[in-house]
Amino acid sequence: MKLEQGCVQVYTGNSKGKTTAALGLALRATGHGLKVLMVQFMKGGGPYGEHISAKRLAPELTIIPTGRPGWVDRENPSETDKQLAKEAFEMAASKMKSNEYDIIILDEINGAVSFGLLLVEDILKLIKEKPEKVELILTGRNADQRVIEAADLVTEMKEIKHYYKQGVPARTGIEK
Repeated sequence: MKLEQGCVQVYTGNSKGKTTAALGLALRATGHGLKVLMVQFMKGGGPYGEHISAKRLAPELTIIPTGRPGWVDRENPSETDKQLAKEAFEMAASKMKSNEYDIIILDEINGAVSFGLLLVEDILKLIKEKPEKVELILTGRNADQRVIEAADLVTEMKEIKHYYKQGVPARTGIEK
């Protein structure tokens, strides 16, 4: 099965759930025989639970984590972090144009732009070059207004209440 029309979706906002929403869409899509590629930016640590699940759903779902383990310094990102993000972006753009995948998810790409690892102009160019029948999903906090305007669907995750503030740490199977 192929998509009749591909759209651009953005999941952004200050609360959790952006990656989870994209993974939910990936699960639904693979159930219908669509091929999904998720490229994760700034997520070189792990493995996360979704990596284990993707192996079970292969070849319909492929997840490629990129970046180095640890946190990126938002105020002063390293040249290594910038180079890893650039390489991941170029690989993702190439995969999108290959028509091998029906859905391309660029997880945390909005964050990579806001951290200065990637240029918003490159994301906008990617959106314009998206093949007609490929769905493109961009996740991460601080989506640039120009990306929001270029998208077909934008969902903002808004934190109302979060158990982190009550001292509950990230839990295996829920947050990682």
